[in-house]
Amino acid sequence: MRRLIDSLFPVFLLISLAVFSLNACGKKDKKTADEGRPAGPPVSKVDGYVVKTMAIADNLELPGTIIANESTEIHPEISGRLVYLNIAEGKTVGKGTLLAKIYDQDLVAQLNKLKVQVQVAEQTSKRYEELLKINGISQQEYDLAKLSINNLLADMNIVRSNIMRTEIRAPFNGTLGLKNISPGAFITPQTVITTIRQNSQLKLDFVLPERYSSKVKLGQLVSFTQEGSDKHYNARIIATESGVQLDNRSLSIRTLITNNDGKLFPGQFVKVKTSFDPDAEAIMIPSQAVIPQARGKKVAVYNGGIASFVDVVTGMRDSSKVQITSGLKVGDTIITTGLMSLKSGGNVQLNQVEK
Repeated sequence: MRRLIDSLFPVFLLISLAVFSLNACGKKDKKTADEGRPAGPPVSKVDGYVVKTMAIADNLELPGTIIANESTEIHPEISGRLVYLNIAEGKTVGKGTLLAKIYDQDLVAQLNKLKVQVQVAEQTSKRYEELLKINGISQQEYDLAKLSINNLLADMNIVRSNIMRTEIRAPFNGTLGLKNISPGAFITPQTVITTIRQNSQLKLDFVLPERYSSKVKLGQLVSFTQEGSDKHYNARIIATESGVQLDNRSLSIRTLITNNDGKLFPGQFVKVKTSFDPDAEAIMIPSQAVIPQARGKKVAVYNGGIASFVDVVTGMRDSSKVQITSGLKVGDTIITTGLMSLKSGGNVQLNQVEK
């Protein structure tokens, strides 16, 4: 029996080695196959927020700019050498006040020459009139003499107009700014001599978001404060722009300040406060969920483990939330974190959801 076992031992050894080799090859082939199989798309772990409504008061604080009732730069109408300058910087002048004078002696000489020519032409016309009575000349010759007088008179009016253009006068009652030139300077129509503003009555301009454009009424009062002061000023809406601006979807408003105390100046930045009826069904979402785009804004929406981007229109803002006026509905789940790494149609997993 022992001899039989000893004789079969080599056979058993060969069979064991063969089975071991087959198992090793199978494991290696499985490992190779696993390594070659492509990995699934990564899943982004994000936080979410369930869209809901809340009541908000339409109390807006908007930037505004104070402007003068009338304001313009003073330019000459023609080119020439400045021979007179009457710019009292910071002083108030009346409409028509002579501010500057350009050299005009060449025009005056031309006007005097035309005056002499008119006198001679009138004398000639009188002689022709007497000759016409005795048929000494034709009617055509007399008419040409009268035409010559009319042409000279028209030329005189042109020269007088050019002389008037050498005088630079205040276009309205107002306060002069700083002078930019000195007497003797050669000036052109592009030269800014000074500025003039009518500060006795000031206006206030600001822009209002498009969604409030239908709530604005002429005569409506708004209040505002200036930087560094807590005093409240009032202004009455007197006009609105004819349409909404396309770049920022807002409506330009112009108001007339009603309680100017002399401490307001054109160009000042102010904070305008407006009040409208509260909105009890406003959709407000966290500000960080809104993704600015080159044109418009987007929000990432969670839907069954997939992220998708939708266009939205925003409205009011507060310290942490922004109103959505279009693009979302109550009950939508939006993504508030990890937005920079998200792709449309990508897999996402919610860590926590704020309701």
